[in-house]
Amino acid sequence: MAIEFERVGLGTKYVPYMQAWDYQIQLHDAVAADEQTPKVLFLEHEAVYTAGKRTEPEDLPLDGTPVVDVDRGGKLTWHGPGQLIGYPIVKLRKISAIRLYVETLEQALINVIDEYGIPTVQVKGRSGVWVPGKDGEQDRKIAAIGIRINHGVTMHGFALNCSNDLTAYEQIIPCGISDAGVTTMSKELGREVSPSDVVDRVQEEIERLLSPQVV
Repeated sequence: MAIEFERVGLGTKYVPYMQAWDYQIQLHDAVAADEQTPKVLFLEHEAVYTAGKRTEPEDLPLDGTPVVDVDRGGKLTWHGPGQLIGYPIVKLRKISAIRLYVETLEQALINVIDEYGIPTVQVKGRSGVWVPGKDGEQDRKIAAIGIRINHGVTMHGFALNCSNDLTAYEQIIPCGISDAGVTTMSKELGREVSPSDVVDRVQEEIERLLSPQVV
């Protein structure tokens, strides 16, 4: 099945989280009813903390910053400018193949990040994409994944750290993982790489790897 792609807001056009969430719900219902072609949204959010279903009170920001509760898996994280957000709204051929779906998103991002010369891996038991630590250093998460599947149709998705400011993570334990760090493509390379720089290749890899799994 062909997948449509829509760039809702990149560059200086940052999308409020609730606006994107409402749009996801609209598309989800249409895809579930076979009234809409599978679609992947790309965007950058206005700065926001979001809390998945497993978030605990002690995970919340230390400075009292408001948090949006969401219906995805996972715990607390941050989204904002400089981060490429991808929201696939697709109907999976096998509803039970959730792990395969997550691994497909991870692999698509790994393929793109590796082209920039940044070594990345999947870590068993931890979703997302990781830069492995060397010489006793902590692993560093460079892309987060949090999803929801309802009636066989996916929502939410991934956040690839491109050029975002990492200070927002100092107020939280990102995704509830205390023994690892967070990084961006720009930090690893020592030069700026924006979401607009990588979105074309991310789209190509998602289309290539995900299409066979989509009804």
